[in-house]
Amino acid sequence: MKISVFGSGYVGLVSAACLADAGHSVLCVDVDVQKIEQLKQGIMPIYEPGLEDLVQRNVAQCRLQFGTDSQAAVKFGKLLFIAVGTPQDEDGSADLRYVLQVAQVIADHLDEYKLIINKSTVPVGTASKVQALIHTTLQRRGSTDAFDVCSNPEFLKEGAAIEDFTKAARIIVGTDSQRVISLMRECYAPYNRNRDKMMFMDVRSAELTKYAANAMLATKISFMNEMANIAQRLGADIEQVRQGIGSDPRIGYHFIYPGCGYGGTCLPKDVKALMHTANQAAYQAQLLQAVEAVNLRQKCWAFETLQAVFSGALSGKTIAVWGLAFKPNTDDMREASSRVLIEALWSVGARVRAYDPKATAEARRLYGERADLELCATQEDAVAGADALVICTEWKQFRALDFDWLRDQLRSPVLVDGRNLYQPQELLAHGLRYFAVGRGESIHSS
Repeated sequence: MKISVFGSGYVGLVSAACLADAGHSVLCVDVDVQKIEQLKQGIMPIYEPGLEDLVQRNVAQCRLQFGTDSQAAVKFGKLLFIAVGTPQDEDGSADLRYVLQVAQVIADHLDEYKLIINKSTVPVGTASKVQALIHTTLQRRGSTDAFDVCSNPEFLKEGAAIEDFTKAARIIVGTDSQRVISLMRECYAPYNRNRDKMMFMDVRSAELTKYAANAMLATKISFMNEMANIAQRLGADIEQVRQGIGSDPRIGYHFIYPGCGYGGTCLPKDVKALMHTANQAAYQAQLLQAVEAVNLRQKCWAFETLQAVFSGALSGKTIAVWGLAFKPNTDDMREASSRVLIEALWSVGARVRAYDPKATAEARRLYGERADLELCATQEDAVAGADALVICTEWKQFRALDFDWLRDQLRSPVLVDGRNLYQPQELLAHGLRYFAVGRGESIHSS
């Protein structure tokens, strides 16, 4: 099939590369000229495991091409995927300007049947807006060309996006058209062979499914963080509690790991957007409000722990931070807990020495060169002579640690673990003070 993808961001680029790898002919367009030129040279704008090889291979085999000509993209593909950003507006709503701009380009140049596919994460009712815009424009042009609009939400995890696309648990399509069903089955057939993973539903339900899925994941994380804070104050070990509740098949073990808060673009943005949608429908989503409030509070946990450990005397201290990305296997620092910690440390006069396997360049882009931030080349460099170590991201290379070495590197034997990587008793035996989320030494009296 000939497919055009509008947007070369995270979702657009991964989708374009995976569709091309299945044998489709794909044109991916973006208004960012520099990004497109880099992609043509095989330079990735983001870090995602396996993506660089996937893109370069399919470009070399002429199945994937990049460009900036949106009109050409409308002509090229029978299937037109809209995969542009929907940034959060000031009121928490999703900003649809880029989605509607693409829809307008399609409407202005459509001259034969096209299937327009909303891949971006958009509020309920967006497909109807896109359809109305295109219909109105075609009427004004005096055109009678047919088109369809469907919803095909993405469920890609950063760090595992290629596997999520190629081995998806489900492929959701919102439509009431048999023609659309047939075309979408053909599009995804290469990735739908083991069992039928395609789920067809009405458009509004498909749009809501994306938000509901992310809201549920965020709820599980905030719930476990709430339980961890209770456990800390009661002298219980949240890791033992986690195993106890996870063994219940009605609950399961997925997404019940406490930590220093969730970040990235999806969960924070989508929870706020769903709250805004609910408000517009005259409904107060109290549970979602609590989920967000717990997460915002949890992002302050590491700083508050350091404040308590050093009795508020953090000015002049050097704090080592391992992990800057909001999760492993990405360089994305958007809404990352590390940023809340680092900025809070600066506000009280502390200095930060940070290390991340992939996000160093992003941190430098965000913060520039400043005297109170040293971005280190290795995790060893970051802790040398620091007053304490904080772990914000659970990169695998942090899991096996020489505790005696760490104790000797630090001026104060303090480890604040925002991802619960270690066993408290083991660190205690090596002379380290260990503060984890819902376990380890407590800053609260029980």
